[in-house]
Amino acid sequence: MTERIRPAFDDIFMDLAVNLSKRSHCVKLQVGAVLTKDTRIISIGYNGPPHGTYNCDEEWPDTGCPRDSKGGCSLALHAEQNALLYAIQNGTKIEGSTLYITMSPCLACARLLFSAKVAKVIYLHSYATYKGLPLDEGLEFLQRFGVHTEPYRN
Repeated sequence: MTERIRPAFDDIFMDLAVNLSKRSHCVKLQVGAVLTKDTRIISIGYNGPPHGTYNCDEEWPDTGCPRDSKGGCSLALHAEQNALLYAIQNGTKIEGSTLYITMSPCLACARLLFSAKVAKVIYLHSYATYKGLPLDEGLEFLQRFGVHTEPYRN
């Protein structure tokens, strides 16, 4: 009899985050997030505009949405923001959860994750590397205030 190989939950959740990122309408970057607790999925999200606004790839297919004063997207919510919002709207307890995300959180999202009492963040890619920044401010913020962060290792 052949031994069956069972995937680790980290692999399952990160694979789902990667697949969710493909749902994003963003022209510049697609990010997916899975919020879990005790090996169960409690929420999901991907970056995109608020419901009832424009989809970037449909409204601005060549350039993406207009940039804000800091050069960021002026329209979309980040994947982790959408995952948190969905959980909160449905009355889901977030405290002690783990977030799997395809891009490490920016500083603003790190503040939200900390405030929501997310305990751990596992990320696939570095936001700082993507943006050409010297450090991952979001990860540093989370680590400074006791949220465990780690790069995904498959």
